[in-house]
Amino acid sequence: MSKRKDHTPSARPLKRTRTEAAEDTDEESNDNISQFMSEASQNSPLSSGEVGIIESISLKNFMCHSLLGPFKFGSNVNFVVGNNGSGKSAVLTALIVGLGGKALATNRGSSLKGFVKEGQSSADVSITLRNRGPDAFKPDVYGEAIIVDQRISSDGVRSYKLKSKIGHVVSMKKEELISILDHFNIQVDNPVSILTQEMSKHFLQSKGEGDKYKFFMKATQLEQMKEDYTYIMETKTVTLQKVDKHDESLEDLKRQCSEKEDRYNSLASLDEMQNKLEELKHQMAWAVVSEIEKQVQPIRDRIKAEENSTVKFDQKVEEWKEKVVDAEKRYKEIYDQLEGITEKVQTRRPQCTALKEDAQAKNRASKEAEAYYHRCRTNLKLLEKDNEQLTKRIEELRHSINQSSEADRVERFERIKSLQEGLKELKDQDATVSQQMDQFQQAITKYKEELYKLRREEQDVRNTTESRKRQLSSLKASRTDRVKRFGEHMPAILSDINEAYRQGRFVKKPVGPLGYCIRLKDPELALAVESCLKGNMQAFCCDNYKDEKTLQSVMSRYYTHGKRPQIIVSEFTHELYNIRDRAVNHPEFPSVLQALEIDDPVVANCLIDMRGIETILLIKDNSVARRVMQCGNPPRNCREAFTRDGDQVYSNRYYSADYRRAQYLSGDVEAEISHLEDEIENRMAQVKMVQDQLRALEDDIKQNEALLRRKHDNRKQAQDKMRKIELEIGDLQNIEEPQSVDISTLEEESQDICIKIDAAKQDAENARKKMDEHRKVFEEAEHKYKEFKEQINLITEEADPLKEELSKTDCEVEKSKHHKRHYEEKRKSHLDGIKRLKADLEAKENEFQASFKQAKEICQERLEVRRSAKSLDTEMNRLRDKINTEQDQQGNREEIVRQYHEAVQKYKEIALQVKNLKKFIVLLGKIMQDRHKAYVKLRTYLSVRCKYYFDSLLLQRGYSGKMTFDHKNETLAIAVQPGEGDKAALNDMRSLSGGERSFSTICFILSLWAIAEAPFRCLDEFDVYMDMVNRRISMDMMLKVADSQRYRQFIFLTPQSMSSLPVSSLIRILRMHDPERGQTVLPFQTRNQEEDEDQ
Repeated sequence: MSKRKDHTPSARPLKRTRTEAAEDTDEESNDNISQFMSEASQNSPLSSGEVGIIESISLKNFMCHSLLGPFKFGSNVNFVVGNNGSGKSAVLTALIVGLGGKALATNRGSSLKGFVKEGQSSADVSITLRNRGPDAFKPDVYGEAIIVDQRISSDGVRSYKLKSKIGHVVSMKKEELISILDHFNIQVDNPVSILTQEMSKHFLQSKGEGDKYKFFMKATQLEQMKEDYTYIMETKTVTLQKVDKHDESLEDLKRQCSEKEDRYNSLASLDEMQNKLEELKHQMAWAVVSEIEKQVQPIRDRIKAEENSTVKFDQKVEEWKEKVVDAEKRYKEIYDQLEGITEKVQTRRPQCTALKEDAQAKNRASKEAEAYYHRCRTNLKLLEKDNEQLTKRIEELRHSINQSSEADRVERFERIKSLQEGLKELKDQDATVSQQMDQFQQAITKYKEELYKLRREEQDVRNTTESRKRQLSSLKASRTDRVKRFGEHMPAILSDINEAYRQGRFVKKPVGPLGYCIRLKDPELALAVESCLKGNMQAFCCDNYKDEKTLQSVMSRYYTHGKRPQIIVSEFTHELYNIRDRAVNHPEFPSVLQALEIDDPVVANCLIDMRGIETILLIKDNSVARRVMQCGNPPRNCREAFTRDGDQVYSNRYYSADYRRAQYLSGDVEAEISHLEDEIENRMAQVKMVQDQLRALEDDIKQNEALLRRKHDNRKQAQDKMRKIELEIGDLQNIEEPQSVDISTLEEESQDICIKIDAAKQDAENARKKMDEHRKVFEEAEHKYKEFKEQINLITEEADPLKEELSKTDCEVEKSKHHKRHYEEKRKSHLDGIKRLKADLEAKENEFQASFKQAKEICQERLEVRRSAKSLDTEMNRLRDKINTEQDQQGNREEIVRQYHEAVQKYKEIALQVKNLKKFIVLLGKIMQDRHKAYVKLRTYLSVRCKYYFDSLLLQRGYSGKMTFDHKNETLAIAVQPGEGDKAALNDMRSLSGGERSFSTICFILSLWAIAEAPFRCLDEFDVYMDMVNRRISMDMMLKVADSQRYRQFIFLTPQSMSSLPVSSLIRILRMHDPERGQTVLPFQTRNQEEDEDQ
């Protein structure tokens, strides 16, 4: 059979050097593989895997690769080949991570964020799993494939998208992915399913028999079964302990039941008083009924009297209704007369309007004619005036035509020159003033900025001063009570906490403030410790979240707006944490935990959790701290250090402290008070100095603003002068020189004007005649209009008396309506009163019925009671007091009965629980005994199968071997002898060569494959230490196993060429190239695709 050719873009012939024996073996092995795969392809009845196998995988920004894939895997045998760095192991790592595996399981990193390519924000992995056949997972939802998309952010957070075959998102929960993996029996952390390169090398180089046994147990899932059994047995032990405790408590409960029963039997003494009280209750109930019954009759009598007086109000309302009707009738008669007069006026109004419009139109025509006449007169006057001026001009020109105007021209030029010099001087002054205004404006802006900065500084100094004053007040108060250092409200808060704890509002009493619960061994380290703990100095610690809410309510009385102390929730333990392996221990410098005296383990554990004080060193000198932390490696388990001055030192950075003196832990209170008083005095002096500077700046700003306004006014005056001078210069420059005038032309123009004057006189005379005609027509039309309007006015005057009478009638109507409304309201008020009385009657009757019903419930027969309800109530209260006194002496009856029944019930419940637990323990022991026997049988069975397959596989190479399981000591010894049968003694694998050991390891892995269930198997560089002979034989065995298990998928990653493999539909080779410089996408092709392209 001919070998395949490599058709990748940059493929080169592979140089191989072999011995003749190796070549013969390769050819023979190759022929065997080809023949075997050919026969298998034709004759094997097995079908390919239907669920759980990997159809494709693609990567984006994963590890050092921008884009890999998508890889299309075959259903049986797949080889991913390529040189180191081409991305083979990245594909396997992505498979583990993409199916939910942890970063540690890949042996490629400890955190997921390490898999994101440098410079990218996230990495994406997409895996397609086959989902066919009767064992498919939710086939109606996902279809024939399940796509698992995972995104890993640069912060190490990953998210899932589980899609159907068509790309529809079905779920985004990891629980769904776990269900899928369980359904398909996929175990990404099982080395038999996925054997990574690091795990393969470690297993090949491992010399320990215990490691091999662990590998066997993990591969067969016996290790998980063993852990489950161990957990069940631990649970059984805990249950036994609980049963023992319940047995002890049963005796106490039995004794308590006896005590409760004795008290229960001693309650007969109060029966007589209770019976007397019941009799009084019966009398009280019927006494209340009798009193209410006596109150009902007076209300009924009053309602009857009020209903009789309703007739009088009805008569008054009817009387005024009739008066309203009469007045409205008279009003309507007068209104109709007025309507008749108005109708006459309305019929004449259109004719009057027409006459008015005609007079107005003729008036407009008269006005227009008069206006035209006046225009003619004005035009005539203008022409006469022009003629007069023209005649005068002709005479002037005749006298002055020979005179010279040179003197006027020279004088005008001198004036213009003088004005231009003055204008230039004003412009120079304007530029100077503008520059001065800019300087003043800049100075004002600068001063305002300084003013804003000084005001901010003043506010900051004032805030600091107030803070120091509060601190000083706390320090002075701490002379008598040290807790006041932690705030003026702290004593009151602690008092309220104690009171709430006494009242049972706290499950466990909160601890705090934490700074109050610690003491310094070295006072010089006070500032260092405070800089380290910071806000934790005032914090409180609670055992649970219920106590936290209660403590918040207590603090809210004192911290309504400001920041309240922090509350830390951590379960209280009365033993210090075991920090032996993670605490820093330095021969010269103490940790924060070592520098403190802490009596309460809760406080120490809280500070360890919140601040890690066991890992922080205290080094007094700054230079020494830098040398210890930053010159070389820091001390073991040391995260950071603090100096005497409160500075914070890391291995690669240094932070100075915010404060210079300790506030809470300093020993000398008087010195601190003196220091704070001096600081406050200095701050006050600083405030005064800043205020003086503020006043000086405000004065400078006012002075500059005044100068700026003055310069602005001066500039405005100068600009006005400049405009006047420019106008005068323009006028002087626009004066024209006298030109020689043609007098004859002017005379001709004068003659034309005379002709126009004659024509204008004629037009004016015609216009005057027309104006007189229009005026006469207008006067006639206006006379007609006035006569007709006078007739309308006479008709209108007839309506005036009627209007006055209508107004009086309207007043009578309103008066009658007012009286009617008055009596209607009185009647309504009267009826409302009757309604209220009826409502009171109904309420009393309802009260009577209720009291009667209640009395019947208390006592069926009605009692004749002569005593009042008040006297009965007094006697009942007296009797109740006496009963209560007796109950206080003997105890509450209901409480005693309740406690007795509760004790009996509790005893029965716990006795039943103990009985059921004992039955459960016996049953669990029997079940576990049976399960353990089954576990031992299964372990023996799997061990025998593993030995059988291992021996069979070794024989294919002519080796002999032995596997020895020691389940008691949890070891697995493997001995292999290369050569003919048992001719030589078996040797331990450590004495074998690298290739022989690799071959033996492959046999071991294949034997584990035979006894472990999984839909796919992955091996990374399985042939790393093999020679060509062992590699070919191992390949032959793995392909035979793969062919016998068509329902499983096999993925082999190797740097070898694999070009000698035969052509088969069961084998797919994914060949990858080394990435070129700057290349972000790695090209690859399956071997089947290459062959298709060749054809």
